[in-house]
Amino acid sequence: MTAPTALAPQRGSAGRSSGRGRSGGARLEERAGWLLTLPFLLLFLVFTAWPVIQSVFFAFTDIRNKDLRTPFAVDFVWFDQFVKAFGDPMFQQAAFNTAYFVVVGVPLTILVALAAALALNNGISRLRAVFRLGFYTPVITSIVAVAVVWRFLLHPDSGLVNTVLGWVGIDGPNWLGSTTWAMPSLIAMAVWRNFGTGMIIFLAGLQSVPTQLLEASAIDGANAWQRFRFVVLPILRPTMLFVTVTTTIGYLQFFEEPFVMTKGGPLNTTVSASMFTYQQFSFGNYGYAAALSYLIFLVIAIVTALQFRFLSGKED
Repeated sequence: MTAPTALAPQRGSAGRSSGRGRSGGARLEERAGWLLTLPFLLLFLVFTAWPVIQSVFFAFTDIRNKDLRTPFAVDFVWFDQFVKAFGDPMFQQAAFNTAYFVVVGVPLTILVALAAALALNNGISRLRAVFRLGFYTPVITSIVAVAVVWRFLLHPDSGLVNTVLGWVGIDGPNWLGSTTWAMPSLIAMAVWRNFGTGMIIFLAGLQSVPTQLLEASAIDGANAWQRFRFVVLPILRPTMLFVTVTTTIGYLQFFEEPFVMTKGGPLNTTVSASMFTYQQFSFGNYGYAAALSYLIFLVIAIVTALQFRFLSGKED
């Protein structure tokens, strides 16, 4: 009876020893994990978290470029910078231009992307990869390079667009110098450059539509439009939501197009909200520029939430 009693503490001590070993190994792995993530954490704190905190601080102060040496000696104006933005005629013009760009550009981009995806999905399969690459190439091309090329294409005297129009007897306008045609020109360029992303995503969604459903609806007498309306579109709703949200977020921040092609002209008809914010920053109005950037962020958040609310289709 004594042997089992003597063995029991030995087993317990061994279990405790192995438990301590496993605990020590877990702590060692945890420390190693923190050590490996330390470079990223430092970069994130220095180049992301701290600038964001500074911008929040700036948005509620009247800091300008002359105050950079004493940033903590500036006056807090609280929400005065935000109130100033709503009463600024230039910011109102920039907000209107941005809304115009988004309201017209986003639906056009989605329609062109969906049409291209449908054409590729139902077209010649052998050339599908070639067309996908060709349509997607503008997306991966530098926006500055694309804008410069389009500026030459739309030149009123020597541009290719007006040259082609002249062949058929049409006197083309000064596309980028006209208050009527400047913004539509920027929208056309943005649609041409960005529809490739939506096309690739829509094409992936179309290829996931079960062929059995399309064949069954065709047997039931549904024509091509009815199959698209009642079979394809409901299945593409999550894809449509994703493309709409990402395209809208990008267009709400459009900056390079007017900055390179029109400099905000003519008569400020192409100044965007992001470009106006950049101008205020370059003028040294850091507090005002920070407040404007957070207004843009707030608008993007509200618009995105509304799109998820009305396009997600949770009621289905």
